[in-house]
Amino acid sequence: MSSFTQSLKLVLAPPHPAGRPFLVGGAVVAVAGLLLPFVAARVVGVLALLFVGFCFYFFRNPERVAPLLPGAVVAPADGRIVSVMEVIPPLELGLGAEPRWRVAIFLSVLDVHVNRMPVAAEVTRIAYHKGQFVNACLDKASEKNERNALALRLADGRTMAVVQIAGFIARRILCQATEGAFFALGERFGLIRFGSRTDLYLPLGVEPIVRVGQTTIGGETVLARL
Repeated sequence: MSSFTQSLKLVLAPPHPAGRPFLVGGAVVAVAGLLLPFVAARVVGVLALLFVGFCFYFFRNPERVAPLLPGAVVAPADGRIVSVMEVIPPLELGLGAEPRWRVAIFLSVLDVHVNRMPVAAEVTRIAYHKGQFVNACLDKASEKNERNALALRLADGRTMAVVQIAGFIARRILCQATEGAFFALGERFGLIRFGSRTDLYLPLGVEPIVRVGQTTIGGETVLARL
């Protein structure tokens, strides 16, 4: 498959169900505005049509193919790696106070915002934390911003975590995961609307094989090996 065909499939990927209210609402306003015989109404209709196009692009929900690589830990989101460092995981997850490697991925409004499981694991705890909405590129966003953290347990008993973080524009974190549920590698579990960040905390003793500045593809890019 050519790169052009791949890019076209990505752009035209069907939207995530979370985007349907925005698409339907925008379409109704666009049709009503364009049909009314008033200049102001038609301007609103055109703006609504542009909004529908943006939402269709933003809520893209493409299929991804997880790598057939034993022990692979894949990116939980599309975006750009903005931090790779050892830190203590969110205390609300009960994973202890020992530092472990964290890979932070920033998602711009142009990235696919569907979150995917980095490993095959059981969700043992979900902790929602209210907070601020500072720029998700900043390192302090991991502690200051509104977030939804998931503790994961692998088949061998090791633990790790993935955290959905709202950014300056993002104001809504969606998570379909429930405590006790088991997810396959690369399976969808949530979405963050309009610019955000996703942090991945690796199991103790596991080091990342990526660095700051790299781009990631959710469900496909390998961040570490167990």
